[in-house]
Amino acid sequence: MHTNDNPAASTPPAGDIHDPAEAIVRAAESALTVRRRYQFFVWTQSYLSRLLPHQLAVCGAYDRASRELVFDVFNSVSLEPVLMDALGDARSLLMQHWQACWLEARGKPAVLQTADLAFASLGTVRDALLAAQFRTVLVHGVSRPQRPQEIESFFVFAAQDDTALAALAGRLELLLPHIHGAWQRVQAVERDVVGISAPQPTPIRVGGVTQREREILGWLREGKSNQQIADELGISALTVKNHVQKILRKLGAANRAQAVAQAMTLQLLDRTPAAPLPRSRAMP
Repeated sequence: MHTNDNPAASTPPAGDIHDPAEAIVRAAESALTVRRRYQFFVWTQSYLSRLLPHQLAVCGAYDRASRELVFDVFNSVSLEPVLMDALGDARSLLMQHWQACWLEARGKPAVLQTADLAFASLGTVRDALLAAQFRTVLVHGVSRPQRPQEIESFFVFAAQDDTALAALAGRLELLLPHIHGAWQRVQAVERDVVGISAPQPTPIRVGGVTQREREILGWLREGKSNQQIADELGISALTVKNHVQKILRKLGAANRAQAVAQAMTLQLLDRTPAAPLPRSRAMP
C-alpha cells in the first residue's frame, strides 16, 4: 500500500482544523478517494473522528445477493465476543431494534440509550455495551427514495464520551452522504476485486506476517502501548517495538492505524480480541 497516493490515509496534523465547516469540506473531499475497506477505516480514524469522535463504528450496506444488510464492525476498544456477534449480524435483535428506532425517527439521526434495551433477550448484549462504556449510540442511515422501510445503508457510532456524541446528531446529518457514498464505493470495488480473483484460503503467513506479528496486530487494534503488549506477552517493550517496525514495513503502513486497517483487509485479525499467551509459552 502506497499511502502517499491516498489522501484518506493521511491524518491531518493535530490542531490544524479549527472550523467545523472547513473540517466537513476536508472530510468530504478525502472521502472521494476511499475505495477499499482499509482506506475507509483510516478515513474514519482521521478525518471523520475529528468531527464525530467514536470508538465503535458499525457500517451496513444492503447486499443484493443475500437480500439483507451486511455489517462490518470497526472498533478501537476491546469488545466482548457476544457483542461483536450481535453487531455483525443483520438478523440479531440488537441490530433489528436499532433499525426500527431509526425508522421511527423518520430517517433522522437517532440518539439511543443503552439502558433502554429492556428486552430480556438483550440483557447480555446490553451489559456488554455498558461494560465497554457505550451508554449512548448514534444511528443513521439511507433508505430507498419513496420506500423508507428499504434501508440501503445503516451506521452506528458509539463513544465512551457519550455526552459529546449525543450533541453531534446534526453533524452526522451533514456527514451522512459522504459516509454512505464512501461505504457504497468500498462495497462495489471489493465485489469487483473478488470477482476478478477466485477466493484463496488464507495461509498461516500472509505477506510474510508471522503468527506472533498477528498477535501483536490484535493488541494494536485494541490500542495497547508497546509496554502493555510486552506485559501481555511476557516479552520486552523493545522486542515489541521491533515487531511493530517489521509489521509496518511488511504491510506498507506509515503508522499503527494504517497497519491495523491493512491487516483487517487482509483478514489477518480475528473478530474477537487477541488473547494473551500463557507466560510460560511466550517467546520473543
